[in-house]
Amino acid sequence: MSTKAQAKKEWIIGEMQRVRSELLTEVAGLSRRERDTVFLGIWSVRDLLAHLAGWDFANLDAAKSIIAGRLPSFYEHHDRDWQTYNAMLVRKYRRNTFREIRAILKGSQQKLVDHLQTIPPEDFNRDFGVRFRGYKVTIERLLEADVKDVRIHRQQIVDFFSKQK
Repeated sequence: MSTKAQAKKEWIIGEMQRVRSELLTEVAGLSRRERDTVFLGIWSVRDLLAHLAGWDFANLDAAKSIIAGRLPSFYEHHDRDWQTYNAMLVRKYRRNTFREIRAILKGSQQKLVDHLQTIPPEDFNRDFGVRFRGYKVTIERLLEADVKDVRIHRQQIVDFFSKQK
């Protein structure tokens, strides 16, 4: 096992958990009304959290697909900013209360992390021959995209709600 690969695996999993925790801390300070306020296109905070939970499950399936040499199924739904797929995820995982959606979100990330822990570090960036429009699809790249997405969404929350006060 490569020490570099192990360090990268630990970093990406830790970063996923850290940025998610920061986002959840940010939304925990919002009122019920604020959590239901549409602030991002057509999404409220609860919608955004449903979106993130859905991507945890999508990335869990994607990691399994990549190792099997298959393109993750969510690529069948690729369109501008993943709008169609994201809308489906929000419909599927949205709940009526913040407590319920937060529980789903914590559970979905834990399931993803638990599975990622079983994958050898070298497989995170291994080329299993999976391509999308010529782009090499790896577990590491999907997780890096997830971290970037959560950072962006956290900043969107901060920016929007700091202007409201």
